[in-house]
Amino acid sequence: MLPYYQHIPFFSIVLMMIAGILTSIIRNGRAAMAVHLSAVAAILGANIVLFCNIVPTGETFLYQLGIVSHPFGNELVCGPLEVTLALTFLCVMAFCVLGGYKGIFEDIEPEKQNLYFVMCNLITASLLAMIYTNDAFTAYVFIEINTISACALVMAKDSGATLVATIRYLMMSLLGSGMFLMGLTLLYHITGHLLIIDIHEQVVHLTETGSYLLPLTVVMGLMTLGLCLKSALFPFHTWLPDAHGSATTSSSAILSGLVLKGYIVLLIKCIFSLFGEEVYRAFHVGDVLLILGTLAMIVGSVKAMQETHIKRMIAYSSVAQIGYIYLGFGLGGKAAAAAAIYQILVHAFTKPLLFVCAGELSEASGHRKQMYYLRGAGHRAKLAGIGFTVGGLSMIGLPLLGGFAVKFFLSDAALADSWRMWAALGALAVSSVLNALYYLPAIVQIWTIQDHGEDDLPTLPAVRPGVAVAVSIVSLALGSILLGVLCTPVGALISDGLNLL
Repeated sequence: MLPYYQHIPFFSIVLMMIAGILTSIIRNGRAAMAVHLSAVAAILGANIVLFCNIVPTGETFLYQLGIVSHPFGNELVCGPLEVTLALTFLCVMAFCVLGGYKGIFEDIEPEKQNLYFVMCNLITASLLAMIYTNDAFTAYVFIEINTISACALVMAKDSGATLVATIRYLMMSLLGSGMFLMGLTLLYHITGHLLIIDIHEQVVHLTETGSYLLPLTVVMGLMTLGLCLKSALFPFHTWLPDAHGSATTSSSAILSGLVLKGYIVLLIKCIFSLFGEEVYRAFHVGDVLLILGTLAMIVGSVKAMQETHIKRMIAYSSVAQIGYIYLGFGLGGKAAAAAAIYQILVHAFTKPLLFVCAGELSEASGHRKQMYYLRGAGHRAKLAGIGFTVGGLSMIGLPLLGGFAVKFFLSDAALADSWRMWAALGALAVSSVLNALYYLPAIVQIWTIQDHGEDDLPTLPAVRPGVAVAVSIVSLALGSILLGVLCTPVGALISDGLNLL
């Protein structure tokens, strides 16, 4: 008989699917939000129990679904890294909804508000499935669920801009899904397996014998490129600013903080569990990721500097921050990959913090989002101003904040390589300077007191955040700070979990 805690990953996914069904029949939007948050809280508590049971011992286990056994059945896999990612995503999902709940009920028609939380439940379920699954085709199924739900979140605001952004997002995302599916189909034809562990054994055998090397190269290229496209890696990022800039606050926070990371988590499984890091490096896929990640860090930051719309600026910043993750994968080695995963955690907390605070600052400026009209907004919405300052400084890399820890880990990992070291250190230095060149002016702008002679900047009243928004901002900011202060134990936890993949 299995220990009770080994059932938690399966029931976490199932409960979120059930919550999706319940919210679809609840017509009241606020009641649907209560159901969603209750389900997330319950699963969060269960995964905390799971964390306490497996992390101290470093246990990793397989969980069989149904009565069909290995190698033909479906399985989940859970270890320290998986449960850490699940806890992070669950926390951030709750804070994204709490931080942007005012926008949900203001921007979305009342009869559609419950459907918004259906999508939130499906996104949460798909993220958990991509974290815990040991079956490649199951991962593809939840990729599609995640894609459709994310598109619904973008267009929930129901305006012309969101409709155009959704169509563009859907086209690019389905292209990525199709590439992943084509690669998976070829891989199944070559190996005869869908379970990740069994595929890995066959891939290692084929590479050792020199068989199917060209098809394996095509498979790795298709699956990797598909996930890169879906996670908005440069140059496949063009849909991102429109989708984030036009969506409601919660949607922007969820898309940037969670949805993009789900595909990257799946890429981690592909690199370390499905193909194997040695095979990945032998086929030089990492070199391509290094180049694209470096370009993303620079181009994303330059585009952010050129933006005057605060949400689009943050969206372009996400392009640059995604580049940090791919830089870690491109460097190769467990230390660099651990730094990339650390960036996933930091970005999951910091970017929703920036979007939630941007929403509050915009509300305090008459719902204007141009940087010029946000002058003095930090004084009218002090908590949001403080949160935006913390998030911006973390992105720049101020010591004792999460962004600094990421750059330190990436720099340390780069020193172990030769030619990659100079590319990585140069990109980190240039990107850090560019980050400062658009975040510092934004921070100065929101704290600059208005000049009474400026007639086009009317005096606006202070905005007091609700309890839910305050909890969201404080919690997300605290997460970014703790990831900077506790970088050593968290980094060790990630490294230990990565070694078990």
